[in-house]
Amino acid sequence: MAKNENSHDVIIIGGGPGGLTAGLYTSRGGLDTALIERGLVGGQISTAEKVDNYPGFPDGIGGRELTELIHRQATKYGLKTIIAEVTSVKPEGKQIAVNTTQGDHHARALIIATGSERQKLGVPGEQEFSGKGVAYCATCDAAFFRNVPVAVVGGGNAAITEAMHLTKFASKVTIIHRRDKLRASAVLQGKALAEPKIDFLWDSVIEEILGKATVNSIRLRNVKTDTMSTMDIGGVFVAVGLKPSTEFIRGIVDIDQGGYIVTGNTMETSAPGIFAVGDVRQGSARQAIIAAGDGATAALYAEKYLAE
Repeated sequence: MAKNENSHDVIIIGGGPGGLTAGLYTSRGGLDTALIERGLVGGQISTAEKVDNYPGFPDGIGGRELTELIHRQATKYGLKTIIAEVTSVKPEGKQIAVNTTQGDHHARALIIATGSERQKLGVPGEQEFSGKGVAYCATCDAAFFRNVPVAVVGGGNAAITEAMHLTKFASKVTIIHRRDKLRASAVLQGKALAEPKIDFLWDSVIEEILGKATVNSIRLRNVKTDTMSTMDIGGVFVAVGLKPSTEFIRGIVDIDQGGYIVTGNTMETSAPGIFAVGDVRQGSARQAIIAAGDGATAALYAEKYLAE
């Protein structure tokens, strides 16, 4: 049991579906648990206007509402929530020190659920229309763009995969890439080039995203000629890369070349007592339900680790 307010059985870093579910399980299991979140509890999914693919909600549910419900459920069992940014983590014997902008905490087990941040374009209109025509996950949001033209920004595997998925819903998909050839694998390129619904706009970047209540057009610049143009569009999917939030844990656990934490089947990392779940771990499918499953798994095995 915890000896003071800054000492816990389990600390969870990150308040998305994975972290919240882990907190629900550990708190319900009688472990003193603190969840540390640097911003809005709920993570990236809280910005989704509607989530249609989370089990138990046949009519869909707002992303923020979904995570608020999980948070409320976990809090009912005793989960403590701390709003702070973690700056470093350091194992200290049988304890793990977690240093934050609001003071230091200690735990006997740590679950990392910090996710990954989708790289942004950084252009006018992107933030304003996020969730209103600007999206970062086709699997999550493609169904909202039925029979409308959309654009996908990027040229790697993720962008082409997003575009292929969108062809099931959108009337037309335009892949906008700043170069004159794709970076995606040959197999994916072949599929995209053969898909009649997909067009390509080479050597181009988006300069501004325009609309009223939702996105209705984009301003484009050709990087070779510097000429400007406008395209009518109903949605923009940004797929220019992901950056896992792992800077604070580097040197403590094994991390792959992409910056993702390497875990085993029980979500354990290379460091005793430290687990990782959701988008931050290597090989994640980056879906809320999968992060929640990871969170439950990590919680159960963290409880087993502490019992041993």
